[in-house]
Amino acid sequence: MRGQYFREISLGCVFLGLLGFLGIFAPAFFELQPLLSRLSAQTPAMVVVVGMSLVMICRQIDISVGAQFGVVAVVAGLVSASGAPLVVVVGASILGGAAMGALNGWLVAGLGLPSIVVTLATMATWQEALRLFQQGKFVNLPVGVQWFGLSQVQGQMVLIGGAVGFVGVAAWALKNLMIGRRIYAVGSDAEAARLAGIDPRRTTMGVFVVLGGLTGLAAVMNVVQSPQVDPLAGSGLEMKVIAAAVVGGVAVSGGRGRLWGVFVGLLLLATVNPALTYLRVESYWEKAIQGMVLIVAVVADRFRRPPKFSA
Repeated sequence: MRGQYFREISLGCVFLGLLGFLGIFAPAFFELQPLLSRLSAQTPAMVVVVGMSLVMICRQIDISVGAQFGVVAVVAGLVSASGAPLVVVVGASILGGAAMGALNGWLVAGLGLPSIVVTLATMATWQEALRLFQQGKFVNLPVGVQWFGLSQVQGQMVLIGGAVGFVGVAAWALKNLMIGRRIYAVGSDAEAARLAGIDPRRTTMGVFVVLGGLTGLAAVMNVVQSPQVDPLAGSGLEMKVIAAAVVGGVAVSGGRGRLWGVFVGLLLLATVNPALTYLRVESYWEKAIQGMVLIVAVVADRFRRPPKFSA
C-alpha cells in the first residue's frame, strides 16, 4: 500500500512540512480571512485540473484551457449582466466550454491530429477572438452575483467546499466506474483498448468535452469572486494545471495518475508564492522553485513502475 501511494504520500509530507515551516516562521500565513481568500482563489484551478488530468491520462494534452476560460468568463459576465439567473449563467458557461472542448476533441479524435498542435491553434484563435470582441474591457456584474449573494466568508466556504467535494467525487468515479477504466486503458495502449472493445476515439472525444465543460464551470467560480470580469483571467491557467497534474503523479506518457495526488500537487505549487511573501523572500524565486519541483517530478516519473489501472 505504501509503495502504491508513494507519490501521494511523498507530496503530502512535503506539503505538511512546508505548512509546519510556515507555522513556525510565518504564523500570520494562517490568519483566517487571507487563508480563505487564497483557497477560494484556487477553486477554479481545482476543477480544471481534474479535467486536465483526464486528458493527460488519456495520453493527450490541451493547452487552450486558459483561452477557453477567458472566453467563457466573458460570456458568463455578459449573460449575468443581461439579468439572467445564476442557473442560466452556469448552464451557458458549461455548454460554451463543452462546445470548445468538443471542437478540440473532434480535431484530435475525429481527424487524428496531434493534440498539442490542435490546442495551440485553438488557443491562439480564442485569444485573438476575445481580444477583438472585448478590446480588453472588463464586464461589470450586477449586484448580487458576487459570492452568490452571500457574505464573502460564506461564499468562499461554498466555493472551497464545492471544489474539494467535486475532486473527491471525481477521484472515486475515476477509480470505481467503468469510464475511468476506459480512460486508463486508452492512455496505456489505445490499440489494446480497441481490441478489448473500447472505442479510443469516443473516449478521447469525451475527455476533451469534459475538460471544456469543467473549464466553463470553473470560469463561473472565478466570476463570482469579483464585481467585474477580467477577459485575461485565464492567462497562464494551462501551465498551472498541467504542472499540478505532473507534480501530482499524472504520467506525461499517459495511463497513470490519481486525482488526490494532483489535488495536493496543486495546493503545493499554489502555496509557494504566498509563502515567499510571508517569509519576505523575493517573489521572482517562485517560478524557479516551481520549475525545480516540476523537474524533480518528471525525473521521478521516469523511474516509476509500469502503469496500473487505479485512481
